[in-house]
Amino acid sequence: MHTRLYKESLSLHTDFYQITMAYAYWKSGKAEQEAIFHLYFRKHPFQGGFTITCGLEDVIDYLQHFSFTDADLHYLATLTGNDGKPLFEEAFLNFLKNSCFSCDLMAVPEGSVVFPNEPLLRIQGPLWQCQILETPLLNIMNFQTLIATKAARIRLAAKEDPVLEFGLRRAQGIDGGFSASRAAYIGGCDGTSNVLAGKLLGIPVKGTHAHSWVMSFDSEAEAFQAYAQAMPNNCILLVDTYDTIEGVKKAIQVGQALRARGYELAGIRLDSGDLAYLSIEARKLLDDAGFHNTKIVASNDLDEHIVESLKQQGARIDIWGIGTKLVTAFDQPALGGVYKIAALKDTQTGKWEYKIKLSEQSVKVSIPGKLQVKRFYDASRGLYVGDMIYDELNPPTGNSFTIVDPQDPIRRKRLSNEAFESKDLLIPIFEKGKLIYDPPTLKSIRHHRQSELDKLHSSIKRFVNPHLYPAGLEKSLYHLREDLIEQLRPH
Repeated sequence: MHTRLYKESLSLHTDFYQITMAYAYWKSGKAEQEAIFHLYFRKHPFQGGFTITCGLEDVIDYLQHFSFTDADLHYLATLTGNDGKPLFEEAFLNFLKNSCFSCDLMAVPEGSVVFPNEPLLRIQGPLWQCQILETPLLNIMNFQTLIATKAARIRLAAKEDPVLEFGLRRAQGIDGGFSASRAAYIGGCDGTSNVLAGKLLGIPVKGTHAHSWVMSFDSEAEAFQAYAQAMPNNCILLVDTYDTIEGVKKAIQVGQALRARGYELAGIRLDSGDLAYLSIEARKLLDDAGFHNTKIVASNDLDEHIVESLKQQGARIDIWGIGTKLVTAFDQPALGGVYKIAALKDTQTGKWEYKIKLSEQSVKVSIPGKLQVKRFYDASRGLYVGDMIYDELNPPTGNSFTIVDPQDPIRRKRLSNEAFESKDLLIPIFEKGKLIYDPPTLKSIRHHRQSELDKLHSSIKRFVNPHLYPAGLEKSLYHLREDLIEQLRPH
């Protein structure tokens, strides 16, 4: 993101209160105190049963270039308080100038399926750095995770059909469009209309033509003929500018002329009306004319629910163009990921102190500790069977464990190393600010996402009332959390 789209430093790409807290930490002598923070979400988006984590590569890029330039510091020096005097001392600005990223970062690889309360990122290092990174990390991870999940749902609905991301014109700005194209490709889209994403990320670029092309000519037939003349080896005609069925017939005539020149009509696109009925009728016309290989592309405010419905209606659509409702995550435009401190090292004793945020809402009570996630896998069935969030500061022993849903303690499950294979999800990315991870290619991440979804039971992937995947706190961590709540609640 940073090096691909922006020349300016992005270290001020954060909320103002992160800077003021960093200054206050520095003033109080706590800036270098070691802390642990986790980035996670509390609820699946789209009322779904799974989420696809995405954005790690851009997090890496951001952290590799995290430093305050002279221009950044000059701007901060101009900020004043209520008395008109500078907010920040020159010594603090020099402290920022001489600082660079020095934290440890653990992360779940991109394209992995993840569940509520599980840390997607775990960052450990100087308190001021962990704090100031909250906003940019959430900004990157929240959006791309949301879009990758939406794309994965659309991919499930489309089954084996190609899915194209057509959302740039409706995306939330330049970076929103670029990041959405990347996340949608990871989530399962096969191509994008975004040419910049094609250039910088290697995503296949696809597209047809607009209604304005047809309307710029005296007749639809003339417009189709001119487009076929210009693009004989990539001719997909938009047939619904005036009358869809008549448009299909004119496209067939152009297809016959193309065939006489040694080319084939690649496809037609439907962008309005009853897509089920029109695609069925268009397929009949195309097949009767001998254009069995001409694809029918459909667009028009599609999402996973409409795609699923159209398939159930017997629509003869070959390729799905998904725009607004994908790149804006139309039905849930924010993931709601959070970033919370979970432990702080005592500067005198060197011991870790657990930290927990309380709330009147149980779902907002945070999880203390140095968290890791162990995923259990049933090799005989080829399925994931449960995730255990545990504390590395006090790891569980033995081969059999109980996980507890923090929102519903009645929901518990026994997981065993003897019955199942297991692995830890969070892997090292940075150590003391040094990158030790080699990010995979986008194609590798796409393959990983598909492999991950293949390991989920189909009931977890359904769109309506999905089955709840077992993911919870290891029992001793659950009790630790309950004890801390009891200690901190006023009696």
